[in-house]
Amino acid sequence: MPRLECFFDCSSPWTYLGFHNIQPLAAELGVEIGWRPILVGGLFNTVNPSVYHSREHPVPAKQRYMHKDLQDWARYTGIHITWPTSVFPVNSVRAMRGCIAAEPHGRLVPYARAAFEAYWGEDRDISQDEVLADVARTAELDPAEMAAAMAADEVKAALRGNTEELARRGGFGTPTFFVDGDDMYFGNDRMPLIRAALGS
Repeated sequence: MPRLECFFDCSSPWTYLGFHNIQPLAAELGVEIGWRPILVGGLFNTVNPSVYHSREHPVPAKQRYMHKDLQDWARYTGIHITWPTSVFPVNSVRAMRGCIAAEPHGRLVPYARAAFEAYWGEDRDISQDEVLADVARTAELDPAEMAAAMAADEVKAALRGNTEELARRGGFGTPTFFVDGDDMYFGNDRMPLIRAALGS
């Protein structure tokens, strides 16, 4: 088991931040990241349905602050985040299957980065075939091969397995990080704690 694992879904802006922020930290400490794509909607359905209630009944002051906080973190991280006008929340299942399918080619990170940037940087709907084809090309993968792989039973099973595993291990959202198998950290803002745990 990798010493550092990251369970992630490209549909979350906080995960986009965490995806960027964990990589230089791991590189500095000489730790490899075990990337674990999940379907966060499946996780919410199983262990955290309160997310849906908060979306249906948002607290205006909290929503305003969340958008400010997101932009503060984006500036700090050095990435561009635009709240999607195309669709939110997005059905990310095929994009996350794409992350699974990209891994054997050694292209999981470039594929995930392209998916994050398409949705959170360019306001493009990553559930659409043409957008996913562009994501594949950006990651230097063949769009037709990736589309076929997304429909493969083993890829579907791997994504479902990752999601179920995270629930079993106590996870309830994304990004979720584990250090040494059972030391869990949730959220982009846990980087200092992860650094301390990896340094111990």
